Amino acid sequence: MLFTKKAFTMIELVFVIVILGILAAVAIPRFAVTRTDAQISKGRADVASIRSGIITDRQSKLIKGITEYIQAGDATYTVDSVTYNELDIGTSLFGGVLTYGVEDSTNSGHWHRTALVDNNSTKYNYNVAGENVEFIYTRSGGIFTCDTTAGTAQAKAYCEDLIN
Repeated sequence: MLFTKKAFTMIELVFVIVILGILAAVAIPRFAVTRTDAQISKGRADVASIRSGIITDRQSKLIKGITEYIQAGDATYTVDSVTYNELDIGTSLFGGVLTYGVEDSTNSGHWHRTALVDNNSTKYNYNVAGENVEFIYTRSGGIFTCDTTAGTAQAKAYCEDLIN
């Protein structure tokens, strides 16, 4: 009588489970790093776009003889009978300088406005892997940056990564 094999042996199953466990142990930590790298890359692109938008807005005003940078805030202001948007438009962050504003959210990989100090400066957080990195827009010099000496050690490192 001829026997045919219709199932895997216990040794074969254990071997496959061990290989899958090794692959998972290597892949899962790498996936977490990849997610953080993606959030940093997105943040860098956002910072570059925001800075470019601030400069573009200023250049268009210089042509009209207005030497000021865009105001911090989420409304409008008027100069010489012309109405301009402030940096944010309502709940849309950076809508005054970007074609499409950014959603205000506290989730990882998103921006959140934390404080409108005055018409000269606004504070924002960019969340990287659950760590908030504080950015400040200062109208007097048109500066949008984070403080590499403030916050936790991880926030400082993320700040360096986002602006360099």
